[in-house]
Amino acid sequence: MYISERERGREQGPKRKMVGPKRPQFVLFGSSIVQHSFYDQGWAAILSHLYARKADIILRGYAGWNSRRALQVLDDIFPKNAHEQPSLVIVYFGGNDSVLVHPSGLGQHVPLQEYIQNMTKIAIHLKSLSKKTRIIFLGAPPVNEAQILGNSDLLGRPLRTNESCRIYSEACLELCREMNLKAIDIWSAIQKRKDWRDVCFNDGIHLTAEGSEIVAREILKVLKEAEWEPSLHWKSMPIEFGEDSPYDPVAADGKTTKNVSREPFPENLDWD
Repeated sequence: MYISERERGREQGPKRKMVGPKRPQFVLFGSSIVQHSFYDQGWAAILSHLYARKADIILRGYAGWNSRRALQVLDDIFPKNAHEQPSLVIVYFGGNDSVLVHPSGLGQHVPLQEYIQNMTKIAIHLKSLSKKTRIIFLGAPPVNEAQILGNSDLLGRPLRTNESCRIYSEACLELCREMNLKAIDIWSAIQKRKDWRDVCFNDGIHLTAEGSEIVAREILKVLKEAEWEPSLHWKSMPIEFGEDSPYDPVAADGKTTKNVSREPFPENLDWD
């Protein structure tokens, strides 16, 4: 049984920064789609690259988890009394909640109405952290059932289906509309590619680089269009130590220096 840090009574010392200067924190909270999001040019790796010198991308991903387990640790991961609160939290749970119910009652399945209640509680908690904390929920992505190994129980029933992912995704999106939260329909976004079954998953569930690029672009689109002050879009945020310096690379004229802090890398890659 999980025991929270608060229940353990762990003594906390004075709050200190590990490293400075202080940057905005973007926290990614979810299951394996989050935990593995730095792997193989994943969507977290893309965000970390674009937000270098602008924001710290903090990973809180837990493979195999559903919304029930997320609620167990919510206070530990996002304490309300933290000295600094995140500027952005991106949340994903739902794919594991949607799996077929096991006769024993064990396993990942969470009934739809309980899933909605759990995600509501997560949203309420995150909204209470601070006025500056922005939230984006990701709906469950699709799955390629034919690609998933061992995707059936003893009776031959599929454990994961694309249809169940759709149902839980739509429930998440509807919840976000009711709570005025930003949400991304990953289920639909990925399936806009005609060859999505062939290129977007490495095992039918987890994303390839192609699948992650779709997720990253959808997140960046929301961040660009959101009327948040201050803006959290990567092109709008200040660059840490971005001032001109005589120690920058010497420019072509041989008389001045060139500030490279704002130059994209690689130069031909467009994330807009």
